[in-house]
Amino acid sequence: SVSRLLYLLQQETSSTELRTECAVVLGSLAMGTENNVKSLLDCHIIPALLQGLLSPDLKFIEACLRCLRTIFISPVTPEDLLYTDATVISHLMALLSRSRYTQEYICQIFSHCCKGPDHQTILFNHGAVQNIAHLLVSTSYKVRMQALKCFSVLAFENPQVSMTLVNVSVDGELLPQIFVKMLQRDKPIEMQLTSAKCLTSMCRAGAIRTDDSCIVLKTLPCLVRMCSKERLLEERVEGAETLAYLIETDVELQRIASITDHLIVMLADYFKYPSSVSAITDIKRLDHDLKHAHELRQAAFKLYASLGANDEDIRKKIIETENMMDRIVNGLSESSIKVRLAAVRCLHSLSRSVQQLRTSFQDHAVWKPLMKVLQNAPNEILVVASSTLCNLLLEFSPSKEPILESGAIELLCSLTQSENLALRVNGIWALMNMAFQAEQKIKSDILRGLSTEQLFQLLSDSDVNVLMKTLGLLRNLLSTRPHIDHIMSTHGKQIMQAVTLILEGEHNIEVKEQTLCILANIADGTTAKELIMTNDDILQKIKYYMSHSNAKLQLAAMFCISNLIWNEEEGSQERQDKLRDMGIVDILHKLSQSSDPNLCDK
Repeated sequence: SVSRLLYLLQQETSSTELRTECAVVLGSLAMGTENNVKSLLDCHIIPALLQGLLSPDLKFIEACLRCLRTIFISPVTPEDLLYTDATVISHLMALLSRSRYTQEYICQIFSHCCKGPDHQTILFNHGAVQNIAHLLVSTSYKVRMQALKCFSVLAFENPQVSMTLVNVSVDGELLPQIFVKMLQRDKPIEMQLTSAKCLTSMCRAGAIRTDDSCIVLKTLPCLVRMCSKERLLEERVEGAETLAYLIETDVELQRIASITDHLIVMLADYFKYPSSVSAITDIKRLDHDLKHAHELRQAAFKLYASLGANDEDIRKKIIETENMMDRIVNGLSESSIKVRLAAVRCLHSLSRSVQQLRTSFQDHAVWKPLMKVLQNAPNEILVVASSTLCNLLLEFSPSKEPILESGAIELLCSLTQSENLALRVNGIWALMNMAFQAEQKIKSDILRGLSTEQLFQLLSDSDVNVLMKTLGLLRNLLSTRPHIDHIMSTHGKQIMQAVTLILEGEHNIEVKEQTLCILANIADGTTAKELIMTNDDILQKIKYYMSHSNAKLQLAAMFCISNLIWNEEEGSQERQDKLRDMGIVDILHKLSQSSDPNLCDK
């Protein structure tokens, strides 16, 4: 039984041969089912094996490490078990020099147990980089490969590790150069892919420039090769995902990738799995294809999203790829949440194009599935989907009308109450876009949907982005005279309160400028301007900002004045008299001598 084997393994009095045999048998058991591993873990096999590493006998140490390796690569083993005792990591680092087997197994353990920044930091602080670097030139392929995998997980999204790696050299050669040698075509695929991942992480961390030849001429082409039909499905998934990450924020790399080996067409093939099965012998392949089909679609959507992030011509090419819009629309309703998220990301990237919003997006009624995705989706999908909706609600987008009819206002108003900042920003941003040059009914519906309480809530939000978008919404609501008068007749008191609140608060120039522009819009109303003229507090504030040290604010304040005093409008004489009595004319005289030509003219 397992407990008997573990007992013998831990007996100091057993012979080393017997203890080694026990470790070997336990290792074989661990290679069985996940339940085997679970029952071994329940018997506290890990502490027993870690204890065994303190033995002076190398063969026994290797057997313990081999067994530990097998247990740690099982998905049922919690990685944290490696980190419960700090001395374990130091001891493993020390054992790296003992033999090529200790090197292979320890690197494999590290690369499987390094999940996230905390683990990366622990390994980094224990000297992982210095201890593992020289293994990249080991005579054993397995050691080289496991060391490379270690670096790929240590450097992933970790600027500290990446910046260190750039300057490490082994036998007079810097690590980036060693990685480049490892991604040459004559090397095994897993080696090419893993070294490309290392270079990608270093590039994203800013440790290697995006225009460095090792990225442009080596890493990028290698990753594009991994997307080709010749590669195994899992290699194609990993290649596409890594490439998407490499080019995500760099327009030049996006352009280069888009014209390398017909990548855009090559990716269309990712949607053709599982392929139709002809003979019964293909059942095995079908099973394999099915397992990878959604991973392939997810990877293709991610890469298309990165490719189309900035360049209009690339977006056009993607959309013209066979059935692309249908594929995205189908992706939005897939059962796999990862595919749905990737499809929304792809749609978001393409929705940045005015041209596509007017054509393909309209032809495929993309807004329908998008509105469906927005119903009770998890936050990470909601953030990207609501961003996409913002673009579909821009004034030139033909989808604007039908989206309104499908209950968008209610949905967006509820987003503005979210705990999640990105969702609050997107909700209010989309409402701002919706209100731009909209008819009066839509504007009234937005104000009703938001409620005055919520409006004040947003205007006192701690995030300046939320505040700016809310002011943008108010400015869009208060445009064109009849609308201004109508809204101010129903919500005038609250809006004037809000304006006062912000002009008195500690806010940046942009916020104050936007608020003064809202006042200028109110001043443009026929009946609405009375709300300013009868509010001495607001008039004093306008006067104050005319003499402010910032020219933008002075200009905005003058707009308010000029909208209040048009000669041809009824009551202009009384308004002019009142403003003259307040000393506005004196300030204007002063400003006409200003060195700023804009102020001078105004």
